[in-house]
Amino acid sequence: MTDAEARQLFDQIMALYPDPEPTLHAANPFEILVAVMLSAQTTDVAVNAVTPALFAAYPNPEAMAEAPVEAIAEKISRLGLYRTKAAHLKALSHILVHSYDGQVPADAADLVKLPGVGKKTATVVLSDAFGIPGVAVDTHVSRIVKGLGLVSPKATPVQIQKRLEDLMPKSTWIKLHRSLIRFGREHLRAHDPQVPKGSEWSFLAEHYAPLKEAAKN
Repeated sequence: MTDAEARQLFDQIMALYPDPEPTLHAANPFEILVAVMLSAQTTDVAVNAVTPALFAAYPNPEAMAEAPVEAIAEKISRLGLYRTKAAHLKALSHILVHSYDGQVPADAADLVKLPGVGKKTATVVLSDAFGIPGVAVDTHVSRIVKGLGLVSPKATPVQIQKRLEDLMPKSTWIKLHRSLIRFGREHLRAHDPQVPKGSEWSFLAEHYAPLKEAAKN
């Protein structure tokens, strides 16, 4: 697949979702940071089920920093790795209070210094909380880009992010990653990849390796 063909395909996918919204429910930068950090190795649905009570109890970094780790853990005990995540929440809240005046920094280098915050989390927080363009790479985005042969099968999320940001205009980055996540969930699933109905998607069917592999079996 050439870069021009990839751009055309991504434009087509983004056209399916005119205004894709974040799937995590959060009302401010602190809530966005917490929700995105909690979403690691679990579903957005599960996170959205626990965050209302969590945010009600600890609505800001000051409250979260003062809370016992055990109390935070109890609020998120339905999530995977909840004890580790609770420790990270308390620690990052303490840092926000004492190093950033209780505010979430709008800078990737500062965000990735916070406990439990990696490159993908930082990119999502910057885009969702501050409108700063970036392509967040989750499992759906990684699977699609690798399946299209745009990167090596062993490419890291950081390498995939750079490839997509080099390929697509900066003005599309936020919409691109949100649309690819939606498209991955609705169509190019890991175990049963499908394409939307219509001849205009034949190009995708011809180039997406997992679809071709499924057709052989």
